[in-house]
Amino acid sequence: MKKLFFVVLALSLSVANLYTWAESSPIKSDSPDEYVVVKGDTLWGISDLFLESPWMWPEIWQANPDIENPHLIFPGDVVRLVYVDGKPRLTVNRTVRLAPNSDAKLKPTIRVMPLDEAIPAVPLDKIASYLSRSRIVMPDEIAGAPYMLAGPERRLIVGEGDLAYARGTFDEDIDNYNIFREGEKFIDEETGELLGIHALGVGGARVRNVDGDIGRLDITRSYEEIRVADVLLPARERSIDSIFYPSAPDFPIEAEILAVEGGVNRVGKMDIVIINKGDREGVQAGNVFRVFVRGELVDDRVAGERIQLPDEEAGLVMVFNTFDKLSFGIVMESTRPMTVGDALRNPQ
Repeated sequence: MKKLFFVVLALSLSVANLYTWAESSPIKSDSPDEYVVVKGDTLWGISDLFLESPWMWPEIWQANPDIENPHLIFPGDVVRLVYVDGKPRLTVNRTVRLAPNSDAKLKPTIRVMPLDEAIPAVPLDKIASYLSRSRIVMPDEIAGAPYMLAGPERRLIVGEGDLAYARGTFDEDIDNYNIFREGEKFIDEETGELLGIHALGVGGARVRNVDGDIGRLDITRSYEEIRVADVLLPARERSIDSIFYPSAPDFPIEAEILAVEGGVNRVGKMDIVIINKGDREGVQAGNVFRVFVRGELVDDRVAGERIQLPDEEAGLVMVFNTFDKLSFGIVMESTRPMTVGDALRNPQ
């Protein structure tokens, strides 16, 4: 028996790593028979229509050798679920449609699509501005960086289009800088180790010329008011990979939510969070974690003691950018309110 549907794809995995489907069906009982992929869809959102655990869709993907790049999906692609030896597998058909009343004959073909038209895994608009305007830095990066000195006519605040002055050591090979304001410092509460400093992007500048250690700058963009003492770091291209490969970490990782975008404590779906693990601990872009709300300490009036209640599952976070000791993630699912300090663990 075969069931057809259009869904998402990304990556082929070896049979040895396939999920044990006999233990739990991955397919939702009320999944539709088919879905036509349209512009604006995301891989995660489409798979959520069909799979009990949408992040697990790469584990049943079966590459189609007739498709030039079978790990990408585009609007109009037809992805089918077929059963091979009783196990579900996803395949894609990249179809070519004929005009009405056409007498042309179809033949096997490869349809080449621009890479930037591929359906992204998550809503890129939710993370694009955050990637371009946020960076995790260490004290030595800030200590040696040029800093904003003044604006025209001794103004302390400047904006896009202004001439401004900065002081420091400028690299003669670098013309463009991003302007950052030092944000929250993240400290490991157990060890006291500095994990990183959240640098918040406030604008950009182009060096007009340098006189000694004073640089004349043209402010090319500003997201908010640029102030004295904001630091200049070399601009760098921050490409956003639209194709993430959702996966569990390779080994158990215990992490924690340190902060949420906007400086609030409450965390909800599609919020951006900073977690206290990064490259050093083996966290990779695409890693999925289950979020657990910390159990409360309550009084047991019968036994006369304090009891820690169990942690309760609250949602899913997928990492999209990593640094040495910290990572950025996006909340893909939320089943109950979450907050800073909640735990992250490998999905089951």
